[in-house]
Amino acid sequence: MAAGLELAVDAVQPDVPLCINEERETSESDSDTPARCSCNTCTHCPDSVMECLSEFPVVLSNIQKSPIARYGREFCTAKNARRKLPIVNWLPKYRLKHFVGDLVAGLTVGLTVIPQGLAYAVVAELPPQYGLYSAFMGVFIYTFLGTSKDITLGPTAIMSLLVAEFGAEKSPVHGDPTYAIVLTLITGLLQLVMGLLNMGFIVQFISFPVISGFTSSAAILIAFGQVRKLLGLKDVPRAFKPQVRATFEKLGETNLYDMAMGISCLVALIALKKVKELADARMKKATGARKAGLKLLWLICTARNAVIVVITAGIAGVLQQYQLYGLTLTKPVEAGLPAPSLPKFTLNHFDEHTNTTITRTTAEIFSDISEGFVVVTLIGMLESIAIAKAFARRNEYKIDPSQELIAIGVANSISSFFHSYPVTGSFSRTAINSQSGVRTPVGGVWTGALVILSIIVLTPYFAFIPESALAAVIIAAVIQMVEYEAVISLWKVKKMDLIPLLITFFVSLLESLEIGIVAGIGFSLVMVLFPMARPGLKVEYVSASTHLGSSVIEGREDAQAVILELAQGLTFPGVEYMKDKIMKHGVYESPPNAIILDASHFSNCDYTMVLGVTQIADYFNKHDLTFVIANCSEDIKGVLSAARIKHLRYSDSVQAALDLVFGQYLTLSHLHNMSNGNHKLTDSLQSNGSIQPTDLSQA
Repeated sequence: MAAGLELAVDAVQPDVPLCINEERETSESDSDTPARCSCNTCTHCPDSVMECLSEFPVVLSNIQKSPIARYGREFCTAKNARRKLPIVNWLPKYRLKHFVGDLVAGLTVGLTVIPQGLAYAVVAELPPQYGLYSAFMGVFIYTFLGTSKDITLGPTAIMSLLVAEFGAEKSPVHGDPTYAIVLTLITGLLQLVMGLLNMGFIVQFISFPVISGFTSSAAILIAFGQVRKLLGLKDVPRAFKPQVRATFEKLGETNLYDMAMGISCLVALIALKKVKELADARMKKATGARKAGLKLLWLICTARNAVIVVITAGIAGVLQQYQLYGLTLTKPVEAGLPAPSLPKFTLNHFDEHTNTTITRTTAEIFSDISEGFVVVTLIGMLESIAIAKAFARRNEYKIDPSQELIAIGVANSISSFFHSYPVTGSFSRTAINSQSGVRTPVGGVWTGALVILSIIVLTPYFAFIPESALAAVIIAAVIQMVEYEAVISLWKVKKMDLIPLLITFFVSLLESLEIGIVAGIGFSLVMVLFPMARPGLKVEYVSASTHLGSSVIEGREDAQAVILELAQGLTFPGVEYMKDKIMKHGVYESPPNAIILDASHFSNCDYTMVLGVTQIADYFNKHDLTFVIANCSEDIKGVLSAARIKHLRYSDSVQAALDLVFGQYLTLSHLHNMSNGNHKLTDSLQSNGSIQPTDLSQA
C-alpha cells in the first residue's frame, strides 16, 4: 500500500514542475506581460497561467494511470458490487421451495443455538444472556454478505474459551462484558480489513496438525472446566493445572443433586445423538408414515440440547415448589433485547464490597488484551473459512474466502453494538443446518428471529436451568472435538507431522492457547524451512578414465570430477551448506576435485546465493581448480551474469561440463583426430574455454 501511495504521488508530479498558488512578481514597466513565478530555481515554469493550466490534462492522465485510481475503478463496478453483496445474485431467484427449506432449517438451528448460547456464555465467564446477544446479529449480517448457504455464525466453544482467556480473565471486574465487547469490535475490524485486502490465504500457513492439536486441547480445557459444575463444586480455579488439582481435592464436596442431574443429562445427550444417527440412516430408505415418524424423531434428537434444557428446567421448577433446593441453578438472566450502543472503551465500576471504584482507560484495556486481538482474529477466521470450505465441497458449490472474511468482520463489528462477544462459524450448527435442508443464507434470519423471541419472552424461565444441565450440554458438544483419529492417521502416514500436533496440544493445555498455537506454527515453519537450509544432496564421482576411456593422458586416469545435484532450489538459508559441501568434496579431497554444480532444480536466485557463488568461483580460480554450473536456466544465468562474476563457467548439460573438465586430459592423437573431422567435442571444449584452436593446430 505504501508503494502504491508513492506511485500515486509520483503520478501527480510531472517532469515539468507546476508552481501553483505561488507569489508572483510584476513590474510597472512590464505589467502587460504574463506573470512569472518568483522562485529562482524553477527553470521550466510556464510562461502564462494558460500554459500552466494546459498541463492539467497530463496530470489527470497520470492520476488515472496510478495503482490507486486503477483499484478504485475496479472496486466501483457493478460486478464487484455483486461480489461484495452476494444476496443480489440469488435473491431474485428465491422461490417458495427455498422458503420452506430455510424455515425448517433456521428454526431447527435456533432450537440448538439457544441452549448452546446460554452454555457458551458460561464458558466465556459472562452472564448467560450474552450468549444469546451473540447469536442473532451475526446470522442477519451473513444473510447479506455470506457466500455459503450452510454456515451459521454465532458463539462457539473455542471462541468462548478465548473470550474467557483474553476478556474475563484480563478484566478486573468478574462478569463485566467491556473487555469482551471491545475484543469483538477490534476483531471484526481486523477481519474486515484482511478480507478487503484478500488476506484469507494467511490461514494456509496453519497446518492441519497444528489445527488438530489446538482444537483437541481447547476441547479438553472446555470439557474439564465444566466438570466442577457437573459435580456442583465451588471455588475451583480456572487455570488448567490448579483446576485439575482442586477438582480431585474437592471430590468429597460433590453436590449429589448436581451430579445426578449432570450425569443423567450427559448420558441422555449421547444416547439421543446415537438415535439421531440411526434415524438419519433409516430415513433414506423409509417411505410414507414411517418416514414422517423417523423425520419427527430426527428433529427431536437434533434439538436434543433444547429438549434437555426444557425438561431439566421443568424438573428444577417442580423441585422448588416442594422447597427442594439441592440443584445449583443458573443466575437470573436479564430480560429484553439490548439497546444498541457504541462499545465502551473505558471501564468504571463501583465495587460495593470494597467501596472503591475500579477504572481502566482505553490504553490499559488494549494493553491488557494485547495479543488477544491477533489470536481471536486468526482463530475466528480459520474456524469459519475451514467450515465453509468443507460444506461447500460436500454440497458441491464454491465460496469466496475473502468475502467470507468480510462477512465475519462486518458481523463482529456490528454485533459489538448489540453487546455480543466474538462470533464465528459453528461446525455442529452448520452440520444441523445442512442436514435440515437449508437452501440459502435466509435460514439464518429464522434462527436470529427465534433467538430474539426467546430473549423477549423466555428469559424469566432461564433462571430455572440447572448449571449441571448446561455443563452436560457443553461437554457433550466439545468432547467430539478431540481428534484422536488424527493421531492414528498421522502415525500411519507421516510420524514427523505428529511433532507439531503434540507441541501445540501440550503447550496449549499446560501453558496457554496463544502460546500453544504460536509454538505449533513456529515448529511447522521450521519443518518447512529446514529443507531449504539443508537441501537433499546427490553426490556422484566421475573419473577421467570413465568419461574419456582410452583417450585420457597416461597418469591422469584417476583425475575426478564431483557432480553435486541439490534436490531442490537454492536460496539464502542453504548457501552456507552448499559452500561447505563444495569445499568438502572439491578442495578438501586429496588431490582436489573439479566441481560440477547441477542447477537443474534451481527455480530462483537471491543475492546471498550470488555472493556464495562469487566466493566459490574466486577461490577455485585462485587455487587453479575447476568449478562449473550446469543446467542453469536463463533466468538464473541472467542474475549471475548481471553480478559479473569473474571466472564463473556455465554449461548447458552435465555431459558438456564433464567435457569441459576433462578436455585438458585428452591425448594429442585424439585431439588430432578431432581436428580432422570429429568436431563435436572440439566445439564443446572451445565454447567452454577449455582448449583454444591454436592447441589443435599445434597437436
